[in-house]
Amino acid sequence: MHRYRSHTCGALSTAEVGQIVRLSGWCHRIRDHGGVLFIDLRDHYGLTQVVVDPDSAAFKDAEKARSEWVIRIDGKVRLRPEGTENADLTTGAIEVYATDLEVLGPAAELPLPVFGDVEYPEETRLKYRFLDLRREKLHRNIMTRGAIIDAMRRRMKDQGFFEFQTPILTASSPEGARDFLVPSRLHPGKFYALPQAPQQYKQLIMMSGFDRYFQIAPCFRDEDPRADRLPGEFYQLDLEMSFVEQEDVFAAMEPVITGVFEEFAGGKPVTKNWPRIPYAEALRKYGTDKPDLRNPLVMQNVSDHFRGSGFKVFARMLEVEKNEVWAIPGPGGGSRAFCDRMNSWAQGEGQPGLGYIMWREGGEGAGPLANNIGPERTEAIREQLGLKAGDAAFFVAGDPEKFVKFAGLARTRVGEELNLVDKDRFELAWIVDFPFYEYSEEEKKVDFSHNPFSMPQGGLEALNTQDPLTIKAFQYDIACNGYEIASGGIRNHRPEAMVKAFELAGYDEATVVERFGGMYRAFQYGAPPHGGMAAGVDRIVMLLCGTTNLREISIFPMNQQALDLLMGAPNEASPKQLRELHIRSAPQQK
Repeated sequence: MHRYRSHTCGALSTAEVGQIVRLSGWCHRIRDHGGVLFIDLRDHYGLTQVVVDPDSAAFKDAEKARSEWVIRIDGKVRLRPEGTENADLTTGAIEVYATDLEVLGPAAELPLPVFGDVEYPEETRLKYRFLDLRREKLHRNIMTRGAIIDAMRRRMKDQGFFEFQTPILTASSPEGARDFLVPSRLHPGKFYALPQAPQQYKQLIMMSGFDRYFQIAPCFRDEDPRADRLPGEFYQLDLEMSFVEQEDVFAAMEPVITGVFEEFAGGKPVTKNWPRIPYAEALRKYGTDKPDLRNPLVMQNVSDHFRGSGFKVFARMLEVEKNEVWAIPGPGGGSRAFCDRMNSWAQGEGQPGLGYIMWREGGEGAGPLANNIGPERTEAIREQLGLKAGDAAFFVAGDPEKFVKFAGLARTRVGEELNLVDKDRFELAWIVDFPFYEYSEEEKKVDFSHNPFSMPQGGLEALNTQDPLTIKAFQYDIACNGYEIASGGIRNHRPEAMVKAFELAGYDEATVVERFGGMYRAFQYGAPPHGGMAAGVDRIVMLLCGTTNLREISIFPMNQQALDLLMGAPNEASPKQLRELHIRSAPQQK
């Protein structure tokens, strides 16, 4: 018999009754029933109930065992007594009567429990991550993550993509965040950068004559903590295609992403035909470019009903041409208590309040706004929004560019508070037609709003003739349930168009050549039209595992301060290491 096991702890069934078996694993739970010990023995594959009675040679050692001790047991498989079967376990029909027990690895007192799903401080969980990972839910999430990545890889190959690995040590690139720099020992004073994304390399792969590339790529960004991204590093399904337009990318990737979601959704509905929502429309209807379409609420412009009305606050705002009033419908929210609660929430968000109208039985509008604008305007608003008695509407006003984010938050809040959001489904959509440029108030100049390597709609002609702030890009995102899970674009593969695009953002040709020399040179020697995208592996796994915390789906994450509490990183380099790298540490003065 094998030194440690003849079977795993998830393998035994009634077919093995009467056999002598050997199992090894962790003591998940130990129970003493009138002197008879029951040990739930756990390994990666499952759980088996082991019975040790006082007559067994194993009893003396079993009495010493404690939670999370690693043991080996030999014993005979038998049916559980009638009425004690556990249908939730694959091994729930049998138990093993132990005749021999060996302690393979005793455990000290645990800093956090493994049995059960008790909430514990994150600092403790990350410091003792190897224990945390033994817990059933987290262990299952990590295994699900691996299965999802396998499914992505399989579906990409089925679509004709080839897997390549791009360099980890590379040159600094402006991807929108700070680089992690790696000092070079062989080239004193110079630094490599860890890739924020394989953007330039994957485009160069297309320049090299390969047709469809993908990889599950690690990406590194020295960013401040964000709720929707792990600090330091994350993974993406990265891909690029030659001789394609936007629709070709959509046609290739919709089946991949939809298929992965359907495979792991646990029966929850997944969008079949993804809507295409222009960026400006997404902001106007949902207040965000990553809308949660499970929320049925759609905002509308109701400025005309307040223009010249008795509600002077809004009426005066509307005298400025760019200002508007937007309404957020609240079906079923027509109570004073709910409206006051929303008003208090808005004040907690730093707003002066949130105007509202309630509709009583008979269709009569109520509330300060209704009293000021009169019954005709109130009725016109109700008709436009399709509301009825017992409903409400909430209003935001001013410059849409300034209030749009708050309006989106208010829409989300109303939908959640009124239980309008169907949590048991996955709603996917393409967000398209992003603006190519935006105006930077900080730098007082036009700058790229998204990916600088994307193709502007209209190409070089648009760059030469249009107001930069009116140019749209062949850029697109995938939104799912309120998260951006992918982003991409058709690339600007013409050198003269690339130079012009950067010129409008304040970069001259010399800067383009200096910073993107490899790609700029490649474009001179026959560049195919190409495009692609990158999907966030971590966010997709998070959604499919039904959690909102990325640390619940990552095997060894850092905390929100970008500290690895398990390994103690970052740590100080030794003087010898610093000398070899030709650098000195200059701690910040307190």
